[in-house]
Order: sequence, then structure tokens, then C-alpha cells
Amino acid sequence: MIPLDQAVVARLESYGERFELLVDPNQAMRIRQGEEVDLEDVVAADSIFSNAAHAERASDEALLKVFKTTEFEPAALKIIKKGEIQLTAEQRRNLIAEKRNRVITFIARNAVNPQSGYPHPPQRIQLAMEEARVNIDPFKSVEEQVKEVVKALRPLLPIRFEEIRIAVKIPADYTARAYEIATAGTLERDEWQKDGSWIAVVRIPAGVQEEFYDLVNKITRGNAETRIVERVS
Repeated sequence: MIPLDQAVVARLESYGERFELLVDPNQAMRIRQGEEVDLEDVVAADSIFSNAAHAERASDEALLKVFKTTEFEPAALKIIKKGEIQLTAEQRRNLIAEKRNRVITFIARNAVNPQSGYPHPPQRIQLAMEEARVNIDPFKSVEEQVKEVVKALRPLLPIRFEEIRIAVKIPADYTARAYEIATAGTLERDEWQKDGSWIAVVRIPAGVQEEFYDLVNKITRGNAETRIVERVS
């Protein structure tokens, strides 16, 4: 369990009842985003309160009325997922900054400038978000917010989500590490050649194209053959 001085209140009001938990805001956020987190690492106490400030516990009757159970874990998870998490100003700023960085990284890795075919640098995306006055919700997942962010950016940045199918041929001397290439994206098909070489078609987000080429060149010391087969919007 987390120390009390690091906890904030997660509150859910339903059917005229109020339920409160003492939680770590960062760990609670992970649960809200669908991650599996040990509840012991999230809460400061294994009790559900009607008023946490006064240490007043919620009654069994109230728990049964709203959650259909008096067990701590299922009720606590519902409070975290559906309730309101009370953050300090600093905690909110930190969570927003972290979420903004994740949104920027997602866009940089998965989208390109359709005029050039290359991804926008993260700094350019950040500046455009500032110019467009994009608001980031610390409680929404990255995937939920990317669509809204990109819509706000399009008047300022030409942007398109795109994946690339790349054909790769790895000489026989370097195929021992071919699995690293196969797992760098989605392996759509592969085939071993009579000379021991390995050919494959790998699908990757357009924004990681240079990283993919760097990996292939590192593994094969520049002796691989690559070719873009198709761009998929």
C-alpha cells in the first residue's frame, strides 16, 4: 500500500450514496487506461469510505445497493474507473504533461506528412499543439485523444496516419538475428531461399521507418536489401 501522504481521494456518487478511496493518482490512472495493476499498489487503505477525511466507512447496505457486493476489490475498481479523482494542481500538471508527451510520441510514430512521406518531428507536433491550444485530458487514454488532437492540428500541419509494407532480404550470414526484424513490426509473410537467405514483408507504422532501416542495417552491416511495397493509409 502507498503512504497516506501520497494519496488523493477517488470519489463516486451513485444512487444517493457517496464512496471514497485513498489512491495513488498515477497508479489509478493506469487502471483507468486499462492496464492491469495490483490494487495493493494503488490504495492507501483497504477500506471504502463515505467520508475519507473523517475516516467514516461506507455501510454494507450502501455497498450492496450500488455495487451488489461488500467485497473491497470489485467495488474499489469501479470507484477508480468510474469516479472522480481529486488531484492537486501539481499532480494534474504532471499527469497532463506526461499524457501530452505520449500523445506526441504516438502521432510522431504513426503519422506522416503526406507531402513528404516523412514523419513530423515531435517538437513540430508540440509547437502545433500549443498554437492550436489543444487541451489534454489526464483521464482519457492516448488513443481516445489522438483523433481530437489530429483534427485540431490539420489546419496547421499536413498529417496522415499511414503504415508501410517493406520487403526485406537478409543474406544467409545474418539470418540468425532475423527474428529481431520480424518482431520490429507485423510479419505478414516470409520465406527461406535455397541460398540460405531470408525474405519477408513487414508492416510498420510510417513514423518508425528510419528506425526500422537502422535496425536492419545494424543486423546485416548494411548488406540487406529493402524495398517499400505499399503505403497503407
